[in-house]
Amino acid sequence: MPKIITCFKWVIDQADIKSEPGSNRLILDRVDYKISDYDRNAIEEAVRLQEVYGGSVAALTIGTPAARKSLKDALARGPEQAYFVHDASFNDLEPAQTASLLARALDSQIDYDLIICGEGSGDLYAQQVGPRLAENLNLPCITQARKLTIQENQVIAERKVEEGIEVVAAPMPCLVTVLPEINTPRIPGLKDTLAASKKPVTEISLQDLGQYYEPCLKTIDLQATTMERKCEKFDPADGLNKLAQALVKAAAIS
Repeated sequence: MPKIITCFKWVIDQADIKSEPGSNRLILDRVDYKISDYDRNAIEEAVRLQEVYGGSVAALTIGTPAARKSLKDALARGPEQAYFVHDASFNDLEPAQTASLLARALDSQIDYDLIICGEGSGDLYAQQVGPRLAENLNLPCITQARKLTIQENQVIAERKVEEGIEVVAAPMPCLVTVLPEINTPRIPGLKDTLAASKKPVTEISLQDLGQYYEPCLKTIDLQATTMERKCEKFDPADGLNKLAQALVKAAAIS
């Protein structure tokens, strides 16, 4: 029976982001946080596989001590336990560092047969942590899975690619990143939330990992994008010349 680890990230809730009137600067002092939508699919898929094939599911996250608030929500979604890798310096982790630290935690303290990650995160959406984590752990990696099954000691996945759908298999232990279309995450009920408070959480500090870490990113500023519409109209009788000239003038084409 597989031991499944599902990774998730605690991100800003986009619905709470506002911008200052008259500028593009974002107002983040009143935002709430949530589990990344893509990672909710990863948690849900891990729990669904457990319901079919047995085994165990544990949730794993990395962040600052403030991300501790995410653990109850994650555990309410079905995992039996959680691992929380934390340090005050983890505020601006970039994907390579996140993958390296997660790999160290998994290598030193956590048993697993299958690791499931979301396609990307709800903030950076770099789509790098899953593949980088697999590389650091020297594991087979399947990305963009839209359906998962387990057969004997291997994972079989349907992948969404440009040419259509392909079916691939990888021996366990392995890592899989899943697409949002793979499932619809369940909404935890009151009973689930209450039960989550009693599930075990293992906290792992930077010192526990025995790994040197130096932040290499610093957020200087965050600004909202703007979209301006000129709403120019072109008479069909003029043909495409005026439209092409307007696009060249606006540097939309050359």
